[in-house]
Amino acid sequence: MTLSFLRILFGCGRISTQGVFIKVAGLALLCALSSPAIDLPVDATGLGYTNFRVADIPWSIHVVEVPRTNNLYEIHSVHAGKAAVGLDTLSEQVALVESPTSQAVAAINGDFYQRDRAFAGAPRGLQIIDGELIHGPGSDTSFWIDAQGEAHASNVQSLFHITWPDGTSTPFSLNSERYPNRIELYTPAMGRSTRAYAGRELILERAEGSPWLPLRIGKTYVTTVKEVRERGDSPLPANSLVLSIGPGALRGVPDVTNGAVLRIFTTSDPALHGVKTAMGGGPVIVHNGRLQKPPGGSDENYEHSSMFERHPRAAIGWNQNAFFLVEVDGRQRSLSVGMTLQELGRFMVSLGCQEAMNFDGGGSATLWFRGEVRNSPCERAEREIANCLVITKEKRDSPIKGSSR
Repeated sequence: MTLSFLRILFGCGRISTQGVFIKVAGLALLCALSSPAIDLPVDATGLGYTNFRVADIPWSIHVVEVPRTNNLYEIHSVHAGKAAVGLDTLSEQVALVESPTSQAVAAINGDFYQRDRAFAGAPRGLQIIDGELIHGPGSDTSFWIDAQGEAHASNVQSLFHITWPDGTSTPFSLNSERYPNRIELYTPAMGRSTRAYAGRELILERAEGSPWLPLRIGKTYVTTVKEVRERGDSPLPANSLVLSIGPGALRGVPDVTNGAVLRIFTTSDPALHGVKTAMGGGPVIVHNGRLQKPPGGSDENYEHSSMFERHPRAAIGWNQNAFFLVEVDGRQRSLSVGMTLQELGRFMVSLGCQEAMNFDGGGSATLWFRGEVRNSPCERAEREIANCLVITKEKRDSPIKGSSR
């Protein structure tokens, strides 16, 4: 949908990009946004940024388009501090992926996360960073890029489990807060120690011939018990794993001693063999080019009721040709009031997205492009967040001149 065509749809209103206000009726815009596709200005490599503004609602919508057909660009999953827990601003996380061979060009905040206590910054869903499994799937949707380079967004079920020497199996979670009746596996990505309280912890070493760290999804790891500790917060040596068993879970697992062999399975449904980049979030808001209804739930639950309210939003969408990073400012009456999930989905359809998934919103909603945050965070400054997606561009000896199409 070109700007000229938008003028026809919306009448005589002023329509532009890069922060110039679009003066149209809000209802007319929502109706028109169900018809793809807005044509964004991009440079010669296919990369572009636009800020749409709609005056009468008001909305301020930030969009980055990234070409899928140009192998200069890659999508990376990043976590604060290159760890499994912790919080940093989006700008600080972007700096983690800079290298002599590639530079960051765009980024958007990622998954919902735990905000306080010892596990502040633990993602709520799946995260895979350059092939390393940092956090397992939760109950929400995940975005991932498969080994063939195809993008997906759907629910991923964790089938993670431990097989004990007697042949019994027990499910486990990964690098999260270990509750009294749960079992948690910790990797060196957690930092110096497990941060778990009480219970029993097994220090695990690699058995001869087994794959080992960094932990990857869809693998089987054979380990031996190096030490049994009847307390929590065990140190995490660089080349070891720690299995933390909560006091309430001890009754359901066999006793083991030093030298016992345990098998760890990081399988999932669907299988994610070879996946190097994954991020939790959700829900899916566009599927097969069609707007999706928000999932059911109780209106007394804020997580559900907020889907129907206007808030700052962040999302990723894509079609065969491009990815779209989208952030909608909100909670700023003079600038932008935010969107409902349905409104966000309609806008993603208008971009030509065949698929789109929601990310964390509110104060976390942040979009970064070419060296700076482009949106207006509702808390007037960048919030520290758990993780993000970063787009990098391979460095070449000769610069490519930008142009518009």
